[in-house]
Amino acid sequence: MNTPKPTEHRAPRAAHALQGAAAARRRVQFIEVIARQLDEIAPGTVRVRVVPVTRDGRRRTWVVLDSETGPVGADRERHRAAYGLLTRAFPAADWSVARTYDARTGELTVDEPTTPAALGLDTAPEAHQ
Repeated sequence: MNTPKPTEHRAPRAAHALQGAAAARRRVQFIEVIARQLDEIAPGTVRVRVVPVTRDGRRRTWVVLDSETGPVGADRERHRAAYGLLTRAFPAADWSVARTYDARTGELTVDEPTTPAALGLDTAPEAHQ
């Protein structure tokens, strides 16, 4: 005998869809807040590059603030404030490697150094495949 059973999957699917939409809204709000705060720190900033460096045996952090057209003119305090904002916004990120934050997309990526192929510095056989 075929007795209908209540489907347990319908309610959770709807709940997951609602949770997904709420998470997307929170992400958009997060991106907008960070972009607004960066713009308050240094007007026009759309990208922040953070590079750990060692100078005179001391570890330091190099911060570059970029606009759509090039570097943003900002003093040391503004660079420090932008770096502080990002380290608080992304506490789980490994800041011992170079990173780039794009305020338009909200993406925090590892900033891998690259070399133009024309220089011929890629000597590994895998680089030429």
